[in-house]
Amino acid sequence: MSTAAKMHGLDGTLVEADWPPLTLDDVCAVLAHFSGCGEAREILSVSPRPFSAASMVATSGGRVFIKRHHQSVRDADGLHEEHRFMEYLRAHGAPVPRVFATSSGETAIESGEWIYEVHEVPAGVDIYEDALSWTPFRSTAHARSAGEVLAQLHLASRGFDAPRRNVQPLVASFTIFADDNPTAAMNRYCAARPALANDAVARQGCMEALELLAPFHAELKPLLPALKPLWTHNDLHASNLLWSDASNDARAVAVIDFGLADRTNAVHDLAHAIERNIVEWLELRAGDEEADDVPVHIEALYALLDGYESVRKLTDEEAAALAPMTALCHAEFALTEADYYLGVLHSEKNARVCIEDYLVGHARWFRSADGIMLDAIRDWAEKHERVEER
Repeated sequence: MSTAAKMHGLDGTLVEADWPPLTLDDVCAVLAHFSGCGEAREILSVSPRPFSAASMVATSGGRVFIKRHHQSVRDADGLHEEHRFMEYLRAHGAPVPRVFATSSGETAIESGEWIYEVHEVPAGVDIYEDALSWTPFRSTAHARSAGEVLAQLHLASRGFDAPRRNVQPLVASFTIFADDNPTAAMNRYCAARPALANDAVARQGCMEALELLAPFHAELKPLLPALKPLWTHNDLHASNLLWSDASNDARAVAVIDFGLADRTNAVHDLAHAIERNIVEWLELRAGDEEADDVPVHIEALYALLDGYESVRKLTDEEAAALAPMTALCHAEFALTEADYYLGVLHSEKNARVCIEDYLVGHARWFRSADGIMLDAIRDWAEKHERVEER
C-alpha cells in the first residue's frame, strides 16, 4: 500500500494524510490476536478520515474494519469508553457494528506507539463514503431516516450510566454552555488542555466566541434543567451511516464511528446532526461577510426532525432548547479539534482554521445570518408546543 494516502483536508480538498496508512503486515499482526476474524488477505480500502488510519480488510473469514490510532490521541482506556457504549447500544437493539474482542476480552490492542481496534463490517451501502462533514443529505428521505435512527440510538442509550469521558482529544463534549457561567467553564476546559491554554490565538478566539454566543446561552440556560444526561454519538453525519441501497429513498441501516461520543444530552446530539448535515459550512470562510450565501437545507431540517419525532417525541422544553443548542454545540468540537492540531500534530495552521473559521466563524454566522436556520427551528418548536397543547 502506497504511503501517498490522501485524507479530507480542513478546506474540503484531499491532502496528504497525517498518519501513515495501514499495511498488510500491520493488519496480519493485529488479526493474529482475534481468532474469530480469520487471516488477512487484502487491504480493500483506505479511509480518507483524517484523525486515524483505517481500512476495510478482506480476511479468510470475511471483511473487517481496522482502525489504528496514535496513543497520544486514544489509549486503551479511551477506546474502551467507546466500546462499552457501542456494546450497550447493540444489546438494546441499536444498529451498531460489533467490536471484536480477543480471547482475553480485550477490544484494544497496543503495539508500540499505536493502538488498534477491529470492527465488523455491517450490512449496508456506504453511499456517502467520500462525503465531508457539512455536506448535505442527497434527499429528504435520507434526512428523515437519519432522524429515525438517531432517535433509536437515544432510546437504546437510556440506562447507560457511565460518567463523562476522560479528557482527551477529539471528543465532542458539552460542558462550557451547560454551565451557568460559561466563561469560568471555558477557562476550566482550556486549563485541562494545555495546548489550548498556552496558545494566544486560541485564548482570544475563546473570548470572542463567548461574546458572540452569549445570547444563545441566555436562551438555553433556563431550559438546561430539563435536558436529561444521556450518552450520545455527537457526529451523526450522513457518512457515519450505512444505507439499505444507493437510491434517494434508501434507509439508514447502521451507525458507525463513535469516536466523538460522550455523556451529553439528546438535544445536544440532535443539534449536532443538524449542524453536520443542514448547513454547508465549507462555503463560509473566515471574515466572509456573505453569510446569507451559505446554503441551508430547510426541507432536510424538517425531514430530520419529523423522522426523529416519529420514533422519540421531544418534550416541549427539548424542542425549545434545540435552536440555541444548535448555535452552541459546535464550540467544544471546534476546541477539541484545535487541541488535537496544537497538542498532537503541532500544526498551528490547522489549529487556526479550527479557532478562526469553526469556533468564531460559525458563531459569527449564527449572529449575522438573519436567523436563517434558527428561526426555522424556533418556528418548528412553536408548532410543536401548539400540537402538544391540543
